[in-house]
Amino acid sequence: MFYTTIVLLLVLLVVLKTFQVVPAHQSMVKERLGKFNKILLPGFHFLIPFFDKIAYRHDIREQVLDIPGQNCITKDNIQVEVDGVVYLKVMDVEKASYGIGDYKRASINLAQTTMRSEIGKMDLDHTFSERDAINENIVREIDLASDPWGIKVLRYEIKNISPSRHMIETMEKQMEAERQKRAEITLATAQKEATINLSTADRQEKINISEGERQSQINLAEGKAEEISSLAEATAFSVKRISEALAKPGGKEALKVKLIEQFIDEFGKIVNISKVTVVPSQLANIKGLFEGISKITEDKNKD
Repeated sequence: MFYTTIVLLLVLLVVLKTFQVVPAHQSMVKERLGKFNKILLPGFHFLIPFFDKIAYRHDIREQVLDIPGQNCITKDNIQVEVDGVVYLKVMDVEKASYGIGDYKRASINLAQTTMRSEIGKMDLDHTFSERDAINENIVREIDLASDPWGIKVLRYEIKNISPSRHMIETMEKQMEAERQKRAEITLATAQKEATINLSTADRQEKINISEGERQSQINLAEGKAEEISSLAEATAFSVKRISEALAKPGGKEALKVKLIEQFIDEFGKIVNISKVTVVPSQLANIKGLFEGISKITEDKNKD
């Protein structure tokens, strides 16, 4: 019974060493008598027991490696802690097995070294605003260096860039000062625009008032001109009528009578309001006027 068990175990061991199933996401390296023999792709394979062995197993899917945080010095001598992730894939299983001992650890160390170098080329402000450029440079450098290892670096992403606590407080104060500055500039601009608007409105108001006064004066002047024109026309019409009346028979005598009547009326008014005796200096003229009146009266009676 004991020997039977031993035989069964030996047979089972031989079977396990003879048949090998490679999963779909892996590739394996087969060595024969210690030398590279073949790359086993996903599927079922036969091995020669005690001659062939599986030396290396590689995951041929895209792999994600965390890059631990490390302290970096920026171009303006500010210390920051930077971490990230790198995405890579095994492209050549033979090179990944024999070209380097541990391509994962080598990729992480190379990513850290390249990241320190890239951060050291930039100021702190640029490290935040130019992450894409940093990622592209790191991918290019790692991919170039890792080509002999049979791997392909697909991309690199910076996860965090963390300045020291003191630097964060300084940056917060700087941002607060910038916000305060922008607020003051905005307020000053608003006050300036308000002053300009008020002065423009005041100027327009004065212009409107002056235009109104000007138009009012123009209207008054036009009204006065029309009034003078009307009076002139009326006076001209009156003079014309008087001249026409004088040209008629008896016109001149009627005019004299009218003038005498007005003279007597005005003279009576002066006498009534005057406190002294008023005697005309030319009594002969007055006498002549009365004689003229008598003559006119007689002529009218004869007619």
